[in-house]
Amino acid sequence: MERFYITTPIYYVNAKPHLGHAYTTTVADSLCRFHRLMGEETYFLTGTDEHGDKIVQAAEAEGKSPKEYVDVISGLFRDLWPNMNIANNDFIRTTEPRHIKVVQDILQKVHDSGDIYFGEYGGHYCFGCERFYTEKELVDGLCPDHQTKPEYIAEKNYFFKMSKYQGWLKDHITKNPDFIRPEQYRNEVLSLLESGELEDLCISRPKSRLTWGIELPFDKDFVTYVWFDALINYLSALDYPEGDKFKKFWPAANHLVAKDILKPHAVFWPTMLKAAGIEPFQSLNVHGYWLIKNAKMSKSIGNVVEPLAMKDTYGLDAFRYFLLREMSFGQDSSFSEEALVGRLNADLANDLGNLFNRTLSMTHKYFGGEVPSPEIEDIVDAEIKKLGQNAMQSFQEHFGELRFSRGLEGLWELVRGLNKYIDASAPWTLFKEKNTGRLSTVIYVLLESMRKIAVHLWPVMPESSENMLKQLNIVFSPDKFNLPKELDVWGVLESGSTVAETSNLFPRVELPASADEAPAKEKKAKGGKAEAKAKTTAEDNGTIEFEDFQKLDLRVGTVVEVEPHPDADRLLLVRVDTGEEAPRQVVAGIAEHFSPDDLMGRQVVVVANLKPRKLRKQLSQGMILAVKSGETLHLLTPSGDVAPGSKVS
Repeated sequence: MERFYITTPIYYVNAKPHLGHAYTTTVADSLCRFHRLMGEETYFLTGTDEHGDKIVQAAEAEGKSPKEYVDVISGLFRDLWPNMNIANNDFIRTTEPRHIKVVQDILQKVHDSGDIYFGEYGGHYCFGCERFYTEKELVDGLCPDHQTKPEYIAEKNYFFKMSKYQGWLKDHITKNPDFIRPEQYRNEVLSLLESGELEDLCISRPKSRLTWGIELPFDKDFVTYVWFDALINYLSALDYPEGDKFKKFWPAANHLVAKDILKPHAVFWPTMLKAAGIEPFQSLNVHGYWLIKNAKMSKSIGNVVEPLAMKDTYGLDAFRYFLLREMSFGQDSSFSEEALVGRLNADLANDLGNLFNRTLSMTHKYFGGEVPSPEIEDIVDAEIKKLGQNAMQSFQEHFGELRFSRGLEGLWELVRGLNKYIDASAPWTLFKEKNTGRLSTVIYVLLESMRKIAVHLWPVMPESSENMLKQLNIVFSPDKFNLPKELDVWGVLESGSTVAETSNLFPRVELPASADEAPAKEKKAKGGKAEAKAKTTAEDNGTIEFEDFQKLDLRVGTVVEVEPHPDADRLLLVRVDTGEEAPRQVVAGIAEHFSPDDLMGRQVVVVANLKPRKLRKQLSQGMILAVKSGETLHLLTPSGDVAPGSKVS
């Protein structure tokens, strides 16, 4: 029996789950369901990555110990997936004993083979990425991901001889085209390997700097670098090295990641496996970013999409369908509620929902709700069956190659074709003409084709798929259906069985009025309540309601970097650590009162939810609060040191 093992990245618990996490996990869930319907034995792993510098910083900001903090955030991830109808087989945490043991066993094995050595290294360290960067990797001296200047750190550490395996890795990627998919990321990794000598990987952190991690088995004064720890979860969850799951599923291992962690998975991980004497995974599958108004989602920018909010507003399956239909796997894609609503109304309400509703209604009107026996066939029936076969084949081929959008578009050729088939066959005319033989065939072709569509949609929209089949009087079980067989099988729907009267699984929805539309509408209402309310507000001496004050997100941050604005003498570019993934930049008009040296290391109060804007071409992500007394400016600051990110209340 063929097998399929799919993993998501284990998500870093320095922030709550968002749309990006939901997309990756939904894709993994859909792939797992798809391969199960293809007749394969499947295993699906997700989990959380819980060690490293950023976890300690996030915990301090919350006033918790690292263990207390990771327990809470990991729980948010674990609890989210059932609400998204995610059917993972396992959920692993890197703080679990089963994982720690495997990490230490592999470290010891690689150390004993001579591929780990002790040395001194100085490099540009980004705390956001928790890794060292070479000069070549920096962009204008900044971290390419966080756009911040790394700190130069020189210290003694343990190193993995990654460079030893450069030639092997390049050869393996070249000989196995599906090792990294899509092709653009395969080419990116090959270009990286061909551009110069692969450096050795620093795989430890001294306990003098970081204690929250897995202790090296051969030196108790050091903990493991978070990536050497985290990647091994794909093995520890399978009970490596002797577990039955490892023997069954590791040869069929497929990793699913976003493009920002391409290098660790495409370079670190296969060379680690090679050094440990473990066969490489089957395939690394890389997707792009969801962009919000052409910007990557970021907590600091404030454009994070909450998946449960979308699910609760538009329905879970509609949301799942949108994620897989809208993004071309491997490319970036823009998310907006307008696009979601448009896709839901066009594809689900107008096309699929309309097909089910009108066909079920006609079955009740013409045959008392019973599936008729087909009698008189026409050439159009053969054509629609052929269209269905092509649509299902397109779906299966594209979905298996992670071209989800194209696969669903292929299936929708059948959905739209069936709606045209209804119009062309005109069942209402056949009924009036009492052409029952032809009418029964048309209705049966529609119902049996709808059954096939519902089965194929189970990987993407499991609940809706099962409900559609229930409306056709079929109880779904993934073990009873096989997608390849659907290409050749016809007539599974039993004549005489009773179907539902109507279907309203996908009602049309309206886009909620956005917050910024309301004031514009109020302004147009001349002489109305909005105008009266505005007048009252102007006359109440500027007082505000407590709810208005609650809208402010005031946080304490520590200034970590300051430089003059390149185009404005009165402005400073102040980068403030507010306990997030990366320091946020604030463009502050305080250069006349403070020099960069005056601000370094100071704690300040930042308006964290102020809408980002550009000031003289530099992005400002908040406002630093100050008080002016005469000609002197004083910064608002706490009376004592507090953790970055602490809220003002």
